[in-house]
Amino acid sequence: MKRFKSMAVLTAGLVLAGAASVASASALEQFKSFVSSTKAAKGEFVQTQVKGTNGDTPKANKNSSGTFVFARPGKFIWTYSKPYEQVLQADGDQMFIYDKDLNQVTTKKLGDALGSSPAAILFGSNDLEKNFTLSEGGTRDGLEWLKAVPKAKDTSFEQITIGLKDGLPAAMELKDSFGQTSVLKFSKIEKNPALSATSFKFVMPKGADVFNN
Repeated sequence: MKRFKSMAVLTAGLVLAGAASVASASALEQFKSFVSSTKAAKGEFVQTQVKGTNGDTPKANKNSSGTFVFARPGKFIWTYSKPYEQVLQADGDQMFIYDKDLNQVTTKKLGDALGSSPAAILFGSNDLEKNFTLSEGGTRDGLEWLKAVPKAKDTSFEQITIGLKDGLPAAMELKDSFGQTSVLKFSKIEKNPALSATSFKFVMPKGADVFNN
């Protein structure tokens, strides 16, 4: 269950959210343009959790990687393929967390799972400034960075930064309340792909143990 919790929270960053403009545009301009012009998207990601604060040399855990597809509002499939297989999927109403090795599914109401989380940036509505305070984060690693600070006090994250390039999200950094940072890097992003009405319908695996939260 601990693995479920950590992966679900990080996804929900999922994966990330983005932008769309020219390279010279500010991060906020790129971000707002991407959100307004992108109802759905898919791509690939690599996720790394970085440990080590208070002057210590940061140490990166093993990478996890996979694919994502989303459609606003609140529909997504976030699939970890390495180092083990896990799926986080939402149909607009509920979120399902499936661990293939354990054949175990955890379900929860999507509203409770999103809120002021990283997932709300990518998978939520366009009204991001309702839950986040947005500001410019400067230029670093060839990206324009946008800083998103949750307005809610009970969120697990202190700060989320989104790196944008050429009108698309390229990276997301999630700093939690324990000082740890998770880094997501995105590639092969396709805007507004063709998706069917049943693309996000979760099919319960045969014989799976189900836990409802």
